[in-house]
Amino acid sequence: MNCVVEGNCVKAFGKAIHALSRIGDELWLDPSVKGLALRSMNSAHSAYACFFFSPLFFQHYSPGSVSEQGTETMTCKLVMKSVLSLFRCLASIERTVERCQISVGTPKDRVMIQFFCRHGITKTHNLYFQESEALQAVFASHLCPNVLKAPARLFGDMVMHFPVSQEEITLSMSPLSVSLKNYYEGGDDHMKTICTEMSLHPDEFDYFQFGGDSDITFCLKELRGLLSFAESHSLPVLVHFGTPGKPVCFSVEDMVLEATVVLATLIGSESRGPSQPTETPAQTPLRCAVIPVGSRKADSDKSLDIPAMTEMVASSQGSPIFNPDVMMQLLPHIDDSHILDVPAEACASATTTPASSMVTITTPPCCFVIFTEKSIWPLFAPPRLP
Repeated sequence: MNCVVEGNCVKAFGKAIHALSRIGDELWLDPSVKGLALRSMNSAHSAYACFFFSPLFFQHYSPGSVSEQGTETMTCKLVMKSVLSLFRCLASIERTVERCQISVGTPKDRVMIQFFCRHGITKTHNLYFQESEALQAVFASHLCPNVLKAPARLFGDMVMHFPVSQEEITLSMSPLSVSLKNYYEGGDDHMKTICTEMSLHPDEFDYFQFGGDSDITFCLKELRGLLSFAESHSLPVLVHFGTPGKPVCFSVEDMVLEATVVLATLIGSESRGPSQPTETPAQTPLRCAVIPVGSRKADSDKSLDIPAMTEMVASSQGSPIFNPDVMMQLLPHIDDSHILDVPAEACASATTTPASSMVTITTPPCCFVIFTEKSIWPLFAPPRLP
């Protein structure tokens, strides 16, 4: 295989390498009669990308050697870091490189990449490759019920509001709107996260095909490279997707090149985050044990019933205040052998209001003390409440 890229096409080829580097650690070089395909896939097989350049993209393109059986081509697998290091500084390439030649030598098992720069400088790089089978993702985009088409600038403006550390986002579609929201796993601390959601009217898109309500969650890192490539060339982005658990496809098409990124999505209830609460709160899985396990279950039930029998008195600061007179009536009915000895952390997790967390313990001689965030009241000497 031998091909020559000139002028601004060298930068476009380098941007394709940058986009593929966000997908996986290996690069497949797949020449054919129809053109040159650059492919990559991550180790989990959950993200796939392909950039296909037609022969019109190159100044000169020869797919392979000609034999009696026809044109012989091979698929080369390269290390992504080795190729990315050659195209890392795109600004310098645009300023100094006039022509780039890529050739595959069968006897030496090497891919030779030459940069012909200004002032007669030529840079030659030889990369070893491993002969491999062609890599191809099986995805029928025409069967997807939902289709969106919009300029890359529109998607870029929506994605830019999410931090770089954001791993996954949720795309929701309804007959009246399309929204993007960040996704966090249920185990994360939601008090430290910022929930971001943006909605667009269908009129904002160049093409809007609605086939059913859908909420899909996919990785954002792999998508940023394609959006950057499409935005730099002012190309529209086409999105095909369906129900959760089925892949989502982002594609870009031009006269001389095509780009496709296929991403896996979370299945069903896994795609719900803090910004997507369930309709029934009782179905939300508990993250902490409310009742201690083991033989302490019956004892903890008794102690948890004590606050339920108390009288609630309004507080000026919003925290619940328990009437000590009612608690005093319960003291003669409490058996010492069933005193709750659960740690304070377990009891605090059983309350539902963080601002009024309460712990009930025993202190000799058999008297109760109620701790709140505001005050401590010993019940053997009840204070006068206003």
